[in-house]
Amino acid sequence: WHVPGLEPDTAIRRLSRLVTRNFCTMGKERKQREPARPSGMQLLKSHGQHFLKNPMIVDSICEKSGIKPTDTILEIGPGSGNLTHKLVSSGRKVIAIELDTRMVGELYKRFQGTDAMSKLEVIQGDVMKKEFPYFDLCVANIPYQISAPLVNKLLLHRPFFRAAILMFQKEFAQRLVARPGDEMYSRLSVNTQLLADVQHLLKVGRNNFRPPPKVDSAVVRIVPKNPPPPINFLEWDGLVRLCFNRKNKTLGAIFRQKEVAVVMQRNYNTALSLAGGAAAAGAGVAPFKPFGDFFSDAPDGAG
Repeated sequence: WHVPGLEPDTAIRRLSRLVTRNFCTMGKERKQREPARPSGMQLLKSHGQHFLKNPMIVDSICEKSGIKPTDTILEIGPGSGNLTHKLVSSGRKVIAIELDTRMVGELYKRFQGTDAMSKLEVIQGDVMKKEFPYFDLCVANIPYQISAPLVNKLLLHRPFFRAAILMFQKEFAQRLVARPGDEMYSRLSVNTQLLADVQHLLKVGRNNFRPPPKVDSAVVRIVPKNPPPPINFLEWDGLVRLCFNRKNKTLGAIFRQKEVAVVMQRNYNTALSLAGGAAAAGAGVAPFKPFGDFFSDAPDGAG
């Protein structure tokens, strides 16, 4: 073929530049339309997949975790392995529990053939249905929809671990560390701080994730109290649940409710029966007195 007024070699060079420029433009448009994701796969909102992409945040989390070279580290929801990569270079072993089978494949693809693979164990499945293996530290950017049940599972886990360094939604993290009198103080605050020391470590903006979530996040350190307080946690949680069931009511008003008194009387009778009934009563178990009566007997101004 021939372009009038141009030498064949010149025409071919100009055509080649034009094709290359158009091809690059198409690539940029495609990149802008498609969110970044491992191997082009679609991330699942149902799994809470928001991957931490900022290496400085990853480094900061690992630094604040206090990882020892002898530590076995539990990671929950490793995703494509950005945090995992740093963890395997810091501790003795990393056990990663991942629900999404596609991400399990991504982890193997990323670490296969490297020295890190010998220090990594990947378990596929739902962390809430799996028994925890032994670990010293738990370090994770967890799926936010399992925050509360996961914290509860960790706090009741035995044997004791040294600490958990976890990424949560900012509001959930605020509830974990809230103190009496704070607006965010809740049943979660009371139960967590009964069984562990909790510390806010780091704020993390939403733009540090891929894709960005709708809210900011925060990293919290949870250190279990060992030994734990000598109480029946289920009974304690039932009491705290009553106290926070209606936050706008005073404790006196809550425990004077007839239905609450009936439930507490029933539970008291059950406890007497389990303890040996009359024998337990003779051993010093006081007769039941509704909490409402205690509040009625209290002097003015008392809690």
